[in-house]
Amino acid sequence: MSDAVLIHVEGAVGVMRFNRGQRLNTLDLPMLLAMEQALTTLEADDAVRAIVVTGADDRAFVAGGDIKDLNSRRGLAHYQEFGAVVQRVFRRFESCPKPTLAAVNGWALGGGMELMLCIDIRLIGEGVRIGLPEIKLGLFPGGGGSQRLMRQLPLCQAKLLMFAGDPIEAREALAMGLVNAVAAPGRLLDDTMALARRIAERSPVALGLLKKSMLHGADMPIDAALEYERAMISLVFDSDDAHEGCAAFLAKRAPQFKGG
Repeated sequence: MSDAVLIHVEGAVGVMRFNRGQRLNTLDLPMLLAMEQALTTLEADDAVRAIVVTGADDRAFVAGGDIKDLNSRRGLAHYQEFGAVVQRVFRRFESCPKPTLAAVNGWALGGGMELMLCIDIRLIGEGVRIGLPEIKLGLFPGGGGSQRLMRQLPLCQAKLLMFAGDPIEAREALAMGLVNAVAAPGRLLDDTMALARRIAERSPVALGLLKKSMLHGADMPIDAALEYERAMISLVFDSDDAHEGCAAFLAKRAPQFKGG
């Protein structure tokens, strides 16, 4: 596995660290493929029930696309190569069956913010700045940002962030609902890991089907979404975890979810 992305497992939490520090973790094809490989590895590890992604140092989470690499491409090459890969890899993070958490510990610009939009739960360090500055280069977000941001914010807010291209600070991102919490200095990874461990105690069956229900139901008409939800919760009731949870509640003990 490439050393541009490092992974390790702490208990039931897999940790992915972006380690292309000399380039502020900017995205080129090798970096994207390393991220995809790391995600595949953590998804396949049955001991991992939640995944945390972060930068290896506090300068950058992901500072965007590698501009030198992007400048070397023309339209068709971008569409067939880089654009297809970045959208595929980010969609993999978005549809990961395990809960994902971002510890945004440094610049999250362009593709970095687009990746953040694919992560389930987002914590950010005090003073960290994020944004979609592509318009300043005569571009616009092409890693899914132009579509995901308007699904996560009021349309006028999404347009302002993309049309002006100015970064926002952690507290503003929190007020807009783009992140779940702002961590005090020195607390970001500890707070994210504590939350990940708590989520990892829940049933992986229920979490996976809940994520699927929300991911696909979001783009359905309400009647179809409710029917889809009914199908997903019915599958949950077929799991041992569901009956363990109910039995534990009745016995006044903590449940022991095994993922079956």
